[in-house]
Amino acid sequence: MKKIHVYMALFALFGFSETALAQEILAVAQAVVEPTIDKGDTAWMIVATVLVILMVIPGLALFYGGMARAKNMLSILMQVFVIFSLTAILWATYGYSIAFTEGNAFFGGFSKAFLQGVTPDSMAATFSKGVYIPEYIYIAFQLTFSAITPALIIGAFAERVRFSAVLLFTVLWFSFCYLPMAHMVWFWAGPDAYTDQAAADAAGATAGFLFQKGALDFAGGTVVHINAGIAGLIGCLMIGKRIGYGKEFIAPHSLTMNMIGASLLWVGWFGFNAGSNLEANGLAAMVFVNTLLAAAAATLSWMTIEWIVRGKPSMLGATSGAIAGLVAITPACGWSGPMGAIFLGLFVGAICFWSVTSLKHKLGYDDSLDAFGVHGVGGIVGALGTAIVASPDLGGAGVWDYVSNSVGDYDMFAQLISQSWGIAIAIVWSGVVSFFAFKVADIFLGLRVDEVVEREGLDLPEHGETAYSL
Repeated sequence: MKKIHVYMALFALFGFSETALAQEILAVAQAVVEPTIDKGDTAWMIVATVLVILMVIPGLALFYGGMARAKNMLSILMQVFVIFSLTAILWATYGYSIAFTEGNAFFGGFSKAFLQGVTPDSMAATFSKGVYIPEYIYIAFQLTFSAITPALIIGAFAERVRFSAVLLFTVLWFSFCYLPMAHMVWFWAGPDAYTDQAAADAAGATAGFLFQKGALDFAGGTVVHINAGIAGLIGCLMIGKRIGYGKEFIAPHSLTMNMIGASLLWVGWFGFNAGSNLEANGLAAMVFVNTLLAAAAATLSWMTIEWIVRGKPSMLGATSGAIAGLVAITPACGWSGPMGAIFLGLFVGAICFWSVTSLKHKLGYDDSLDAFGVHGVGGIVGALGTAIVASPDLGGAGVWDYVSNSVGDYDMFAQLISQSWGIAIAIVWSGVVSFFAFKVADIFLGLRVDEVVEREGLDLPEHGETAYSL
C-alpha cells in the first residue's frame, strides 16, 4: 500500500496519465499476491510433520500396547510400526496423487504417481492467498495422516488377527477407503483460484465431493477418526470376540506404557491439528490452544464421571478421556473458539465414557482397545459439534469467504446438514470398503489366528520374539 501511495505522488508530479497510473497499480497489486514461500511456515511444517510421526511411532504404539496383554505387546508394536512404513511407500507411489490431484469428485488422478513432476521448487497452496509451502513437506505431512489412520484401526481387533492379514487389509483399505475420503474432504483448487464468484464456482466444481457439500474437517474428524473407527467396528464384528472375553478378566498389562503413549499422542497432536493450518500464524496459535483445552476438558470429564459411576478415578480413564477430547476437537480446531473447545471436550468425555462401557457391553462387540468407542464415536461428536462451535455468535471463528476475503454469513442449521453429509459418507464408505477388505484378507490369508496361538499370545508364534525377556 505504501508503494502505491509513492507511485501516485510521483506520477502526479511528472504528469503521467491516469491510465498509466492504473496499470502501474495493477502491476504492484499482482506483485503483492505473487506466490511466495516463507521460511517460517516451512520450518513449522517440518516440525509439525515430525510431531505427527511421534504420534504414531512411538505414541500410538505405546498407547495401544500398554492396553494389550503382555503376551501381545510386541505384536501391537510391530503392527503399528510396519503399517506406518507400508503406507508411507504406498503414499509416495500412488496415494498422494489419488488424494491430492484433480480427477473427479471422489478420486484424483495419477499425474503425480511416484511423485513425478515434484521438485524442490514445487509449491503447495496454504489457506492464504499468495502463501505457499514446498510441496515436498506437504507430501510428507499428509503422508503421516495416511499412516496413522490404518494404524488406529488395529485397536478394535487387537490380540487375535494374523500379521499378514493386517498388512493385506491395510493395502486394500488405504487404496479404496482412505484415499477417496481424503480426496472428497480435502481436495480443492486452493484460495488463489477464488478471485470472483464465477471463478469460485468453477474452482468448486473441481473439488472433492464433501468439500463441495460444505463439510468442515480441519484436521481429520471424518477422514481419520470416523473412517478408522467404523473400519474397526466392522473388523471386530467380522472377526469375533477374543477367547475368554466377558468370561475372564482381561486387563491392560502396563498402564505406565499407556500413559506414556497417551502423552506422546497429546504432544504430537499439536502438529496434527496446528500443522493442518499449513502456516505459522495467529490461526495456528488458536488451533494450538483449542487442542490443549479440549483434551484437558475431556480428561476431567471422563475422570469425573468414572469417579461417580465406579467410585474411583482410573489412569486408563484419564488417558482415554484425553484422546477422546483430541479426537473431537480435530475437525473443529480451526473454527472453534477456546470456550467452544472446552465445551466440546467436556461433552465428548462423557459420551465416549458411555460408548466404551454401556454401549459396547449392551451390543456385545469386542472392540479390544476402543478404537470405535473413542475414535468413531468421538469423531462423530466432533464433526457435528464443529457446526455449533464454529458459529461466530458462540465465539467461533466462522468460515472464511475467499471471494469477499472476509468471514462469510454463518447458518448453523445449514452447516449441520453439511456435517451430516460428511459423517454419513464416512460411515457408509468405510463400512462397505472395510467389509470387502476384511473378506478378501480372510479368503486369501485367514483373518484370525488359531486358538492355540491366541491363547499363547501373538508375539512368539507370529514374530518369534517377545516384548519382555523372561
